[in-house]
Amino acid sequence: MPRITPVRWQILECIFKKAGFSFERQKGDHKVYSKAGIHRPIIIPTYKEVRLDIIKSNMRTAKMTNKEYFQLLEECK
Repeated sequence: MPRITPVRWQILECIFKKAGFSFERQKGDHKVYSKAGIHRPIIIPTYKEVRLDIIKSNMRTAKMTNKEYFQLLEECK
């Protein structure tokens, strides 16, 4: 399996939108997304490259597996 690497915020946004998350609000450079059944929102900072720890934290919150992440990543490239 490939390794998770930093990606642009637009790609990460695409991944989570395809996973069923919807935009809720934005404060500064942080976008907040939510999904029914997920208790905490995910936060996507609008950085040129989103760090690995932020990606993995959002994946844990979304209960997303690595396999799901890479499938959605292919669709968003």
